[in-house]
Order: sequence, then structure tokens, then C-alpha cells
Amino acid sequence: MKPIQLLKTAGSIACVAFALNATAQTGASAPPASSETLGQHIDDGTVTTKVKAELLSAKNVKSTHIHVKTRKGIVWLTGSVPSADDKSAAQDVTQNVDGVRGVKNHLKIASE
Repeated sequence: MKPIQLLKTAGSIACVAFALNATAQTGASAPPASSETLGQHIDDGTVTTKVKAELLSAKNVKSTHIHVKTRKGIVWLTGSVPSADDKSAAQDVTQNVDGVRGVKNHLKIASE
């Protein structure tokens, strides 16, 4: 193989490898500019699980339509609840879970 062809082939392979690597790093679970470490991701997953468990066991919250996501200790609550009392109770339950640094309560009241 001629040196120029070899360089072109090697360059093409390097471009494809770079593109595949860049695509693999920008998954749907985290924004591309995320600086989240693996430890933070695991901690956020643990917080999410704890919040979901607490919401399910809370007698004052009808939580079957509450979605929970956590990023850097901040918990987002989305979905719907039947009343303003359920929305407030979900906020209170979430705030009291270990590892929660803040709550963004975007729950909708079903009757609205």
C-alpha cells in the first residue's frame, strides 16, 4: 500500500472511532455537558429509589402517578396527584429523605 493511501485509511478509521466514541458519551440519561461522576449517578439513583419507596409507603400521598428523577441531589417530582394536599404531602415526604438537597415539585393536580 502506498504511504498516502495508508495515511488516508488510518485517518478515516480514526474519524470513525472518534465519532463512535463521541456518540457513546452523549446518552439520553445525561445532558452532553454533564460533569456528573459515576458516584453522583449512583447516589442519585439511590436517592430516587428511596424517594419512590417513601412515597409509596406514605399513607397521606396517592403516588401511583408520581414520577421521580434526581440530579445532584435535587429531586424533580412530575406527574399528577388528586389534590393539593397530596402535592404538598409528596413535597414533605421527599424533602425528608436522606440525600435530598432540594425538591422541584412540578406535580399537577388532576382536577385542574
